[in-house]
Amino acid sequence: MNFAYPGLLVLLVLLPVLGVVGVVKARANRNPWNVFAAPRLRAALIKRSSSLPRWLALLLLIAACASMIFALARPRSDAGIKTEKTLGRNVLVALDISKSMRVADVKPDRLTQAKVVIYELLEAMPNERFGFIGFAGDAHTYAPLTVDHSAVRETVEQIDESWAPLGGSDLAAAIHLATETLKKTGQKNNALVILSDGEKHTGDLEAMIAEAEQSGVYIIAIGVGTESGGIVPNPSFPNGQMLDRSGQVVISRLQGEVMRELAEKTKGRYAVAGSGLDLTELVKSVVKDLDVFQMDARERSVFVEYYQWLVLPSIFFLALSIIAGTRWKGIRLWVAIGAGFLTWHDAKAGGTSEAKSALLSKDGEKARDLYHRLAGDTRSPDRQARYRLGEATAAYQVEDFLTARTAFTQSLASEDPQVLASGHLGMANTLFQLGWKGLSGEPYPAPPAAIPDLNRFDTIAKEAIAKLRGSDASDEGDSAGYSKIESLITNWSDSVRHYDSVLKLAPADPLAGGNRQLALKYLKRFEELLKEEKEEAEQAMPQPQPGKGQPQDGDGDPNEGKNGDKSKKKGAGKDEKGDKDEENGEDPKDKGKDKGKEKDKDQKKDKGDGDPNESPEQRARRILKENSDLEKGPITPGQREFKDPEKDW
Repeated sequence: MNFAYPGLLVLLVLLPVLGVVGVVKARANRNPWNVFAAPRLRAALIKRSSSLPRWLALLLLIAACASMIFALARPRSDAGIKTEKTLGRNVLVALDISKSMRVADVKPDRLTQAKVVIYELLEAMPNERFGFIGFAGDAHTYAPLTVDHSAVRETVEQIDESWAPLGGSDLAAAIHLATETLKKTGQKNNALVILSDGEKHTGDLEAMIAEAEQSGVYIIAIGVGTESGGIVPNPSFPNGQMLDRSGQVVISRLQGEVMRELAEKTKGRYAVAGSGLDLTELVKSVVKDLDVFQMDARERSVFVEYYQWLVLPSIFFLALSIIAGTRWKGIRLWVAIGAGFLTWHDAKAGGTSEAKSALLSKDGEKARDLYHRLAGDTRSPDRQARYRLGEATAAYQVEDFLTARTAFTQSLASEDPQVLASGHLGMANTLFQLGWKGLSGEPYPAPPAAIPDLNRFDTIAKEAIAKLRGSDASDEGDSAGYSKIESLITNWSDSVRHYDSVLKLAPADPLAGGNRQLALKYLKRFEELLKEEKEEAEQAMPQPQPGKGQPQDGDGDPNEGKNGDKSKKKGAGKDEKGDKDEENGEDPKDKGKDKGKEKDKDQKKDKGDGDPNESPEQRARRILKENSDLEKGPITPGQREFKDPEKDW
């Protein structure tokens, strides 16, 4: 046997000192009333009591202190080493560490923001087994799959672009390395989280996507950066800005097409960091569908504690010491008992019963706060899950859906089927409300008469889609509208999954079945409206038309424009044309007149004479639309796009 805190045993030295002080004080206060009474009257006036209770109280106090000191030192015996078992999944994180990740179009830069996302994933998913890959021109495994999240975090904190031996962004190499690593785990499906700015990548991505699909790898792609982009820094270049081979400043922009394709083809998800979407919930929604397996966690020493056998005697000795050293009277005893009863009653009223009463009386804010405090005070996992369920229900009453979602999630840790069914049902309703609130701006109507039919839903959805699409060009960010639409679809999809979980636990639940059909109907209709809106936008997009009179492919003389031959070629062409016209019996002047008439006719046609109902404003819009140059991009003098195939950043 040993002590966890043996240094506290030094306090035992104070116990003899306490005894000596008690004896000295007793002798000093011996017979204090003798000075007030004459010796002959002392027997009649002074009632002497036995000193035994006081000495007994002192001994019991010393025994209580000794027992408490030993308890604080925590006596224990070693029971060996135990390897913890846990249920988890494999999650591999691939981080782009190319030079373009130092662009400061997001604060403080892309690489730092990507690291923050990884830290949040490690904290939000404590039971999963994480690994870490860094890639640029090639890919390397810097942290193998492990449950030691602190080791992975330490590696992520230290890594930067200087760790990459080769420049560039070979995403295919990262996917190949991740797939091979996850294959060795023996699990049927695993998750790969890629954080990159989505620059033009090298490598055969199609082959890697096919390999990932065959291996059951779900890819969650997270874009870092903005579409407006920024200058790639490099301290070794003049002014600290990277230049390409032609001396132009290199601009890097977020290009998420490749990453979105990776996510869609591997049953994963795509999102942009910093767009307002909860990335941890997004990753958890994908990971939770993967196979769970049992694995060995960290090893820890197991001890058998004995301090509880000393705490009880210490309390017992202390109580006896108080009783022995106090002169009790009947009325004081009853007052103490009554005060204890009232205190116990008040404490009970402030606990579970008070929270339940507040919930039944529709005082949601008070019930939410009370249940939240109760859940934080208890150490029982099952009781904590029940308190979280009460907190979530109260938050749902006051339409605090974000708090309700968090509390319902924590209530799912219970092993009670009834609590689990209630938690899944509440979580499904909350996610549906979050999706509806994101669509219409207000909670789903409760009265049956106010429930919108499918036509009314189409109107609300179309207005919301137009509004969300319009926000793509606003100050919220280039992907704000897409992120809101993606968040709505995610909430409703997860809502349907939670309804399915309720039906597995309680197949006869009518509320879950009806709500599931309603959520699924709205989800399918919303996706159909998104598809229709996308097709209409593509049809309304103007297509470039070849101009009249412009030379087509293959026209003209390939040698035209060379010095010494240009004038000859042109002259020869005119003579040959004139001879040909003369041979056909036509006058070249008459032919010129005919061409002039045809030109005037074409000009009249272009002016809109063919449509007499066309207004001047419509004509002006049509001319601008027909003559718009769709191939032009933003004018950036002195800058160069980040598309050089031989780049090393």
